[in-house]
Amino acid sequence: MTSMDISNIRNFCIIAHIDHGKSTLADRLIAETGAIDPRELLEQHLDTMDLERERGITIKAQAVRLAHKSDADSDYQLNLIDTPGHVDFTYEVSRSLAACEGALLVIDATQGIQAQTLANVYLAIERNLKIIPVINKIDLEAAEPERVASEVCQSFGFEESEMIYVSGKTGDGVKNLLNAIVERIPCPQGDSTGPLRALIFDSKYDSYKGVIAYVRVFDGSLPSRTKLKLMAKGTSGESLEVGAFSPKEFPTSFLYTGEVGYIATGFKQVGDAPVGDTITTLKDGSAYPLETYNPTKPMVFAGLYPADGESYSDLREALEKLAINDAALTYQPEQSTALGPGFRCGFLGLLHMEVIQERLEREYDLTLLATAPGVAYQILLTDGTTLEIDNPAEMPPSQSIDEIREPWLNLNILAPDSYIGTIIELVNGRRGELDRMEYIQSSGDNFEPGVAQGHRVMFEYKVPLSEVLIDFADQLKSRTQGYASMDYSMSEYRPGKLVKLEILVNGESVDALSFISHKTNAYQHGRELTMKLKELIPRQLFAVPIQAAIGNKILARETVRALRKDVIAKCYGGDVTRKRKLLDKQAEGKKRMKKIGRVEIPQEAFLSILKIER
Repeated sequence: MTSMDISNIRNFCIIAHIDHGKSTLADRLIAETGAIDPRELLEQHLDTMDLERERGITIKAQAVRLAHKSDADSDYQLNLIDTPGHVDFTYEVSRSLAACEGALLVIDATQGIQAQTLANVYLAIERNLKIIPVINKIDLEAAEPERVASEVCQSFGFEESEMIYVSGKTGDGVKNLLNAIVERIPCPQGDSTGPLRALIFDSKYDSYKGVIAYVRVFDGSLPSRTKLKLMAKGTSGESLEVGAFSPKEFPTSFLYTGEVGYIATGFKQVGDAPVGDTITTLKDGSAYPLETYNPTKPMVFAGLYPADGESYSDLREALEKLAINDAALTYQPEQSTALGPGFRCGFLGLLHMEVIQERLEREYDLTLLATAPGVAYQILLTDGTTLEIDNPAEMPPSQSIDEIREPWLNLNILAPDSYIGTIIELVNGRRGELDRMEYIQSSGDNFEPGVAQGHRVMFEYKVPLSEVLIDFADQLKSRTQGYASMDYSMSEYRPGKLVKLEILVNGESVDALSFISHKTNAYQHGRELTMKLKELIPRQLFAVPIQAAIGNKILARETVRALRKDVIAKCYGGDVTRKRKLLDKQAEGKKRMKKIGRVEIPQEAFLSILKIER
């Protein structure tokens, strides 16, 4: 296979808010360029996981090489990367942007700009990418392409002539879009004769080929069967196979400057080919690595435990393999007195956690118990040292704590102005602090008919992560009838009046049910949790007290009543001392049972923390 002239290569990705039609538009580009036989083309073709198809979302960024003949009869190679839209997967988007020179900004003609649209545009601008604004879904009856186009021009400074109007469903305007990609997105820059420098922007694990690194070649060229070196990690290996995506992997002899493709490295160990590293040749390689990504930090932590203790090693292997496919997943072993051995895992958000748990159960046939999600706190001790804990069970004694700091977010909310009061009430109830409120766009008379006439407002808040974690997005959608959208990023750690709320069942602290709460909410949370646990924990032959406590102070208590066995049913008259003797014997047995008896806590109890009214 001969190399394509670098001036005829275009590398671009698709960015948008969730459900604005990225994957459908990618399908249409694939169909238009003939990359796949129409009989083999599926809906959301680049969403290869069953989970992605069922939920209708993109979870993993996917690459595909398209061949396009321009109106001037020149052949072009278009390397497309389809990215996720949900805020939890922003890290996937940022990695994809680093491998491209341009981005298609897709905006739904019925919904207009959303919070994640703004966030993705800023990411693209930071990378100095050429952005092509695309108004999608123009075939729908509710579409208002002119209004949305003027909104985009006003918000981002585009000219009206730069807008491309398409329908991913019918194919209208897709040819114009392909021509715009060729004309507007710059070709890659690089030294084709220099030493190899290729950036790993994603990876996956293959049981036969080992770690397969998805790369963008910035300088030089890479033949198969070449000794390689990873510049940051320091490991060395061999390119067992190189190739491109169509969108299935197909081997080629070389990867040339400017191209996007894959390298089968043969590595079997987790982390031998980390995302963001630079690949060069072992002999006569480059001495200057490419600019890498800022490593992502997990924001949400939860414990994953096998329902059957014998599956612990299977869970460890499954997490190792998933961590190769998902650079944002972190895990470490932990022991719980209630649930036994398991792993403390770090995730980017609640959706990320749900996806990981479901993939572990589906792809690796595991049955898991998950604890309620929490966040990482910084603990400043009285001796001046600082600890970072993500598990309430690791909290040191209160007398040795000087200060507890919690993570805060920069939260952006975009909504029609008729919901200003609702949103302010919701965020204030979550300890939020308003930074700025701005009217970003004046809409026409047809904007959100009957619901939200007038302007749309962007709120910029500072909010504790723990307050947004559980049900904030659901509350926001329900209170604004689905019209509000949100985006967030980490801000800072701030000191707060935080306490560890422990749950004691039958006098024993259950570490998996403990959590850290703000002092003003501790009583309410403890009261609600003990009431929910009373309903969930099955009755025993002895009374089971459920208590919520801060240190030695009990805040709330509920009791699961004992099952009653009528031991005097066989007595029919006679002396009362005989009945008394049987009742005393039963009371003594219950007392002994309460001392040595164990209370089995069902999985629903661990998830009851999620259902606490915030």
